Amino acid sequence: MEKKKEVILVVEDEDIARKNLEHILVKAGYDVISANKGSKAIDLLHSKNFDLVITDLKMEKVDGMQVLHKTKELQPYTEVIMITGYATIETSVQAMHDGAYYYIAKPYKIEEVRQITKQALLKRRLQLENIELKETLKKQQKISDIVGHSKVIMEVQRTINQIAPSDINVLILGESGTGKELVAQSIHRLSPRSEKEFIAFNCGSFTEELMANELFGHEKDAFTGATKAKAGLIKVADGGTIFLDEIGDMPLSMQVKLLRVIQEKEVLPVGGEAPVPVDVRFIAATHRDLKEDVEKGHFRQDLFYRLNVITIKLPSLAERRDDTQLLAYHFLSQKSKAMNKDAQNITKESMELLCQYGWPGNIRELENVIERAVALANGPEITVKELPEYIGNLSIETYRRHNSEVPTLEEQEKNYIKWVLDKCEGNKTKAAKIMGIDRVSLWRKIKRFGLELEKD
Repeated sequence: MEKKKEVILVVEDEDIARKNLEHILVKAGYDVISANKGSKAIDLLHSKNFDLVITDLKMEKVDGMQVLHKTKELQPYTEVIMITGYATIETSVQAMHDGAYYYIAKPYKIEEVRQITKQALLKRRLQLENIELKETLKKQQKISDIVGHSKVIMEVQRTINQIAPSDINVLILGESGTGKELVAQSIHRLSPRSEKEFIAFNCGSFTEELMANELFGHEKDAFTGATKAKAGLIKVADGGTIFLDEIGDMPLSMQVKLLRVIQEKEVLPVGGEAPVPVDVRFIAATHRDLKEDVEKGHFRQDLFYRLNVITIKLPSLAERRDDTQLLAYHFLSQKSKAMNKDAQNITKESMELLCQYGWPGNIRELENVIERAVALANGPEITVKELPEYIGNLSIETYRRHNSEVPTLEEQEKNYIKWVLDKCEGNKTKAAKIMGIDRVSLWRKIKRFGLELEKD
């Protein structure tokens, strides 16, 4: 489909000067409509939308300042360039203060007009794109908390909307950082249980004894130090939803107890004699291949079938690259508001780098990168210097030059982890926090990549 030409309104009361501008802009590939006086320009602004207005400052009756003010009133995102004589530089500065993009002093050079026109139109395109992204975010947030417009994530959103009203158990599969808990929260928020508790529990972060105590609770004097009874998280979630993250890391003996809770809809506290009834929806998540774990005897088949009524497979960020820009602006808005910062835009070069990076840490890594950038930003834009050096040092030219040496996603992830561990001097707790993953996940990755370190 042929790209639509951008439309420029030229306002100039001198015939020769107006025709010269028309010629320059038409030759540059733009559609041009001209007006020989300010009043005619204002009539045109009432009846037609323009991408750019180029107006002479000094005109009889209705001057360029009035054209500027009327443009910003009727078409706030249309940029305005002022043409001014040397004697009116002071006035042109005032024009920029009032919203003009730039001023061009007479006599001007053809290349100067082309360049400033190109830059003004680029600014408008970026502003409109930013507005469109924000509107997309608003619409999506009314449906669920999942941000994205790629085909694969839209399918995830449809599944969430279909299953949320029911009470069936859900199994969410996906790599670390893909947003499994966010999906679980969306299902809960859109369900009839939304007024009740949503409780998240990471099965990979506790010993078996602590896990039983946290999930099932305990009676008074059940063990040394149990001076009073404590309700477990499953009971706390009564009427609501409990999200069991990294369910594949749950010990087999605990799997038996969990299966009983799901089947009987009751929980037996540690040290208790009588089971307590519970009404809970279970949503589980894992990065593991549970079918393979079942075959190897590491996961109970009966529990797998109880949890795997509906499966949602979350793509990695590398599999939904079309969403990178939308997610980046989502986090930019979120973090700027939280930090009370002015950052509202991401430069074109920075966005290109974000879109070409492999994101081994998935959405969580992107969120951390944007949060860091907002914290470092001193103005309204995120530039390359606010990005981590392992992203900032990337360039499309480098990739083209060393195409045969482009690292795999696994190599990028390994290099990223090595880089963070090096910056943290081997402190795994600090490194895990920076990467937005828990220590268990980091240990697993260190072991997989053979990155064992002495420091902790």
